[in-house]
Amino acid sequence: MTDPNEDEVRPELAELRARLHATTDAGRPEAVAKRRKTGQRTARENIADLVDAGSFVEYGGLAIAAQRRRHSVEDLVRISPADGIVCGVGAVNGALVGEERARTMVLAYDYTVFAGTQGGMGHKKLDRMLSLAASWRLPIVLFAEGGGGRPNDTDMPLVAGLDTPSFLAFAALSGVAPRVGIVSGRCFAGNAALLGCSDVIIATEGSNIGMGGPAMIEGGGLGTFKPEDVGPVDVQSKNGVVDIRVRDEEEAVAVAKKYLSYFQGPVSAWTCGDQTALRNALPERRRRAYKIRPILETLADTGSVLELRRDFGRSLVTALVRIEGHPFGVVANDPFHLGGALDADAADKAARFFQLCDAFGLPILSLCDTPGFMVGPQAETTALVRHVSRMFVAAGSLSVPFFTVVLRKGYGLGAQAMSGGHFHASFFTVAWPTGEFGAMNLEGAVRLAMRRELEAIEDPALREQAFQATVAEAYQRGKAINMASLLEMDAVIDPAETRAWISRGWKSVPREPREPRARRVVDCW
Repeated sequence: MTDPNEDEVRPELAELRARLHATTDAGRPEAVAKRRKTGQRTARENIADLVDAGSFVEYGGLAIAAQRRRHSVEDLVRISPADGIVCGVGAVNGALVGEERARTMVLAYDYTVFAGTQGGMGHKKLDRMLSLAASWRLPIVLFAEGGGGRPNDTDMPLVAGLDTPSFLAFAALSGVAPRVGIVSGRCFAGNAALLGCSDVIIATEGSNIGMGGPAMIEGGGLGTFKPEDVGPVDVQSKNGVVDIRVRDEEEAVAVAKKYLSYFQGPVSAWTCGDQTALRNALPERRRRAYKIRPILETLADTGSVLELRRDFGRSLVTALVRIEGHPFGVVANDPFHLGGALDADAADKAARFFQLCDAFGLPILSLCDTPGFMVGPQAETTALVRHVSRMFVAAGSLSVPFFTVVLRKGYGLGAQAMSGGHFHASFFTVAWPTGEFGAMNLEGAVRLAMRRELEAIEDPALREQAFQATVAEAYQRGKAINMASLLEMDAVIDPAETRAWISRGWKSVPREPREPRARRVVDCW
C-alpha cells in the first residue's frame, strides 16, 4: 500500500535516506565503475548474492572514516561509506535448511574505500559484530579483500594501535561457529590475519594473500615488489593456505553457501548413483593405481562433494559430503600420489580436518588405501615424526563417530592413523574384498624377512620366482577375509553395500557427542 503522505517526508527522514543512499552502489557510480574495470563485484553485490533476498540487515552503515580533522563530514560521507566494512546479519540457504539454521553474519571489506584498509571506526564496528557472533554462535562469512591497517585516521588518539582486540576476538570464535573467508584481489596485513584465522579460505584466480603488502615489504628493507608478486593464489593453493580455489567472486559465493550448508545440518532431498558400480571400481591388478574421486562421487549423494585443499598434501583427499542428506567429513587416500602414502603435508591436512569436523559435530568417514606413512631420509627432513603424529593426537580427542572402509591397502601405522588411531577405534572398520593388510607393504616385508634366503639363490629367475611365491603366500595371509576371521576388523562387505553400512553406522550412534563438548579449537594449520 502506498503511503498517502509519501511526498511529505519529514526532514530528518529525508536526511537519513540521503545518508543511506550514499552508502549504496547506486549512490556511488564512480566507485562501481572502478570495480567493473577490474572485473570484480562490489561488496554489496557479493552480500546480495550470498544472503537470501530481503534478509540482510546492516549494522553500522552510517559510520565514516575517523578523519574529521582532515576532511569535512560531507566529503567523508562520499569517500568512506560504512568506513570500508559492510556488516550485518541475514539468512543463507534458508530454503534448504530452514530459517533457524540459516542465520549468518556477514563482514565485507569494501575495496572501493581506501583499498579496503582497516580504519578505526571499522575496527570498532567489527568488534561489536564479533561480540554478537560469540554470544549467539553466529556463523560468519568474511570478505577479506583489503590492504590492512589504515595509518591516516587522524581522529584516533593512538600511536601504533596494538591494543586492537579484533584479531583475538575473531580467533576466539574458532570452534564456536563456522567461519568462511573469501578473498578476491589483494589481501594483505591485517585483512590477511583475519582471513588466516578462518576455518576455510576461498580464493579467486588472480588473488594475492600476504602478511605484508609491497609497502610493508619495501619498508622492511626486503626489496621492491609488485602486489601480484606477493602470495599469488597458485602459491597459496599448493602450500595449503587456500582451501578452495575458484574462478571468480560469483563462484566463491556459491562455494561459500555450499560449504556453510554442511554445518547447517541435514537436508531431506537427495539422490545417489548406482552403488553396484563400486564392485568394479578397483582394477584387478592389485598394484595398479586408480582414481579415488569417482568412487567418492558415487558413494556420496549426487553433487554433494566439496573438496578442501586439493592442491596440498595430494596423497590424501579431504572433502565434505552428504550421505542420505546427512553431512560427513571424508578422508581418502589417493593412490595416484605417493601410492597413497601419508607424508607430512597429508598428515597435517588430515589432522586439521579431524579438528574441523569434531568442532562442529560432523561424523568422519575414512576410505583407506595406504601403504603407510612416508619413510626415508628425505621424508625425515620435513619433521615427519611430528607431523604424522598429529593424526593420532587429533584422533585421540575426537568425540564424533569415525567410520573406516578399507578399499585396498591397509598397512602399518599409516592405516591405523587412517582409521582413527587403530582398527577398533572406529565405530566400525570394514573392508572391501580387495583389502590387504600387514605391518608393512607385502613386497617390502618379504624382501626384509627373506633377504638371506633370497640372496642364497644364485639364479635370478629362480630368485624372482621364490620371491613372488612368498609374496603370494603373504597376500593370502593378509587378505581381508582372513583379517576378519581373526577379528582384527569387523567385516568384509560387498562394495555396493558401503553406503548402507555408513548410513546404518550413523543411525546407530547418538546425535550428541559422547562426552560434554568443550570448545574445540580448529588450528589455523
